[in-house]
Amino acid sequence: MSGHNKWSKIKNKKAVTDAQKSKVFGKLVRLIAIESKKVGGDVNAPRLRAAIEKAKTENVPNNNIERAVKKGVETEVGEMEQITYEAYGPGGSALIIEALTESKNRAAQEIRHILSKNGFELAVPGSATWAFEKKIDANIWTPKNTIPISETDNAKLQILIEELEENDEVQEVFTNAE
Repeated sequence: MSGHNKWSKIKNKKAVTDAQKSKVFGKLVRLIAIESKKVGGDVNAPRLRAAIEKAKTENVPNNNIERAVKKGVETEVGEMEQITYEAYGPGGSALIIEALTESKNRAAQEIRHILSKNGFELAVPGSATWAFEKKIDANIWTPKNTIPISETDNAKLQILIEELEENDEVQEVFTNAE
């Protein structure tokens, strides 16, 4: 019986975990390249250092990080932009969606599609950021106050966040739900 041995099972599991790692590594390397471009390759700049630390916590190999920093100094990544989208999710929870994209229109449409598929829509800029405080050096949004949501709303929120993070251009999703 083909496909029923131990090696086949291990190979299939490894393929799944490798695909997940590859997706995370790709997002982090893209972020490092953009931050490197902004600061001219200075690894001591706070935002680039934060991006590198984030990559190291996800076990991105050092040579990948170094290549991303060098790539950022080159003109190759000039067309990438970092965009922040805002939305309201289940139970009135605010969402901040950080994206890194080559095409604003495509990214907006993809995020809008994911939100509408789950019964939500993009909010007007500034309508959700009031509930957060941005730590500039770490490029992280922290909630000023949190909103309690029900179990069913929490399940809906988890599904929405997972779908958003599956998108290649979405870097981070922040929420103020408890």
